[in-house]
Amino acid sequence: MSKTVTARAHTNIALVKYWGKKDDELIIPMNSSLSLTLDHFYTDTTVTFDSQLVADHFTLDGQSTPVSAKITRVIDRVRTLAGITTPARIDSINHVPNMAGLASSASAFAALALAASQAAGLDLSLRDVSRLARRGSGSATRSVYGGFVEWQMGHDDTDSYAVPYLEHPDWDIHVLAVVVNSAPKAISSTAGMKRVVSTSPFYPAWVEQTAKDMVTIKQAITAHDFTQLGETAEANAMKMHALNMAALPPFSYFSPDTIRILDAIAELRRQGYECYATIDAGPNVKILCQAATKDHIINYIQGLLPTSQIYSATVGPGATICE
Repeated sequence: MSKTVTARAHTNIALVKYWGKKDDELIIPMNSSLSLTLDHFYTDTTVTFDSQLVADHFTLDGQSTPVSAKITRVIDRVRTLAGITTPARIDSINHVPNMAGLASSASAFAALALAASQAAGLDLSLRDVSRLARRGSGSATRSVYGGFVEWQMGHDDTDSYAVPYLEHPDWDIHVLAVVVNSAPKAISSTAGMKRVVSTSPFYPAWVEQTAKDMVTIKQAITAHDFTQLGETAEANAMKMHALNMAALPPFSYFSPDTIRILDAIAELRRQGYECYATIDAGPNVKILCQAATKDHIINYIQGLLPTSQIYSATVGPGATICE
């Protein structure tokens, strides 16, 4: 067989985060999470199952790259579902700034799951595409959909998937990604999660509190309450990073510039410019704000940290097939 399909998926930012896995192989999380898909950052992935190949072949941004275990896990699952053994050619173009803390793996594996399943002749529901994408990257399960997306933790492969919470929000919300350090992080997300789950004394409280944060942030989305949304997202992120500092041995993804931005956000709020921080496993800060204050916030942060790069995004769509 030889059929070529290209899919596009956008990255997302988790507003209520998942941090910790029940199952490392299937990537089943310890808690549910909720994210916002972003418009400006995406991955285009083309997949061909070609019997002329002797093994899977992968290119990233035009460069031949070793096929990772995570890619193999997704492609092997597609082959199992389709009842084929044909090798795949995978060509991926990333339109996500490198090391910006924007989880390019989310858009990459969501695009791979959609393109590969269709190239293999499968007609999966978006729910099943979400389940498939999860095997490559936990956050990818949410990038199958646009807008606000909930990843329901579930218990196993059958019921751990994402569902749209508000897929097409008509809402003035912007995300500023402030890049202060593009160096690879010393502790990977996978290693950080494992350490926290096994050693942080606050982990049970995290799981309990995150369930409450999910209720609160859904209420904020339904009510278009930006203040409640921002306060909940910022508090959830700080609780996640507090887990890391209480692990054994303790660790932190923050840099001195991370702290400077957090202080600047607090100062901006005191000045009447409403904005809130969220931070994933890295030093780079994402700022939630609205159109009326966006330019002032960008100028303020750039004045404070002239060498930082700031990328702006708003609500993005779900994964699609590119004609």
